[in-house]
Amino acid sequence: MKGKSIRFASLVCAAWLSVVPGASAEGTHPPLTDQAGDPVRGREIVRDTSRASCLICHSISALPDRDHGELGPPLDGVGSIYTAAELRLRIMDARRILPDTIMPPYFATNDLYRVGARWEGQTIYSAQDVEDVVAFVMTLVD
Repeated sequence: MKGKSIRFASLVCAAWLSVVPGASAEGTHPPLTDQAGDPVRGREIVRDTSRASCLICHSISALPDRDHGELGPPLDGVGSIYTAAELRLRIMDARRILPDTIMPPYFATNDLYRVGARWEGQTIYSAQDVEDVVAFVMTLVD
């Protein structure tokens, strides 16, 4: 079973980190707000289990939390691989890069499935939340 998990995680990792033609001009998105992202607040959003914690699927060795996820790729060093604009698009809606990704869209309201009436038309993260998470993820350079 472990071999299947590793292969699945590798596929998810490749999906999350790849760009397919036509997704957007360069697989990027400009800032959503005029206010710069706050990496300290972004770190808290990433860890917030009352919302959509990124640690459900990803691991970040710099964080003290237990039981980091293994479905998505580790985020260690991702800030030295991608630009803020590339990471922003992936956080907003990774489906725009890879339509079959399992990563949820954090800043999208279209083409969602089984959304409860209470949450219809709402995004998981606000525009400023996205900017704060991007600012935090950009600090992950090792």
